[in-house]
Amino acid sequence: MSQAATFEILGLRRGYGGGWRLDLPAIEVRQGEFLAILGPTGAGKSTLLRLLHLLDEPEAGRLVFEGIPIPFPAPLEIRRSIGMVFQRPLMLTGSVRDNIAYGLKVRRQREGSRVEEMLHRFDLEHLAPRDARTVSGGEMQRLALARALASRPRVLLLDEPAASLDPGHAAVVEGIIRDAHREDGTTIVLATHNLGQARRLAQRVGLLASGRLVEIGETEDLFTQPRQPLTAAYLRGELLTEEPADS
Repeated sequence: MSQAATFEILGLRRGYGGGWRLDLPAIEVRQGEFLAILGPTGAGKSTLLRLLHLLDEPEAGRLVFEGIPIPFPAPLEIRRSIGMVFQRPLMLTGSVRDNIAYGLKVRRQREGSRVEEMLHRFDLEHLAPRDARTVSGGEMQRLALARALASRPRVLLLDEPAASLDPGHAAVVEGIIRDAHREDGTTIVLATHNLGQARRLAQRVGLLASGRLVEIGETEDLFTQPRQPLTAAYLRGELLTEEPADS
């Protein structure tokens, strides 16, 4: 593996219903890059993110993080260096402010100014004392991203982070994600159906279909000169869903 890799996937497999939900011989996520993973519903994008978040153990192959092969259960120190925002985030018991502060508390980092910064950046100041479980879906999505970024993770995994947001808040969230990448050097892996979002944000883009990597390349190259017919079909909107349904 190159020195500049955050993740290396080697023969990684994860099963589903007697078959393989994910079957990836080799993928590398470069340190500090913004990688978008496209694919129809059911392609295995969420499964890949869960494996990279070290929530699920692969059934075959191995995962290497910053040069270290990962055992399971994964070491807590490594898990805490990886933030993730799920497509349907769960809120912790407590207020909006408590949720943002949680990651800082468990890492014994200073809370005050960072929490206030995240409340402001995500337009959540007016909701700070509210029970986090009572906010709207769009507010919950912004809160989940604020919580994930508060502790400045080395890696940020995003599963459709703007899917439930109106266009205005989606643009704000994209800007914050872009800033986290540029200013903090955060390695970001984004799973999305949104072609425009992937093209605006990512340096490289990969396409998953039926749990396999069809193609990966520099963003503009993939969008303007796809090498694989399946990629071209997806970009034309001709590959929309797969079964069983799982993103």
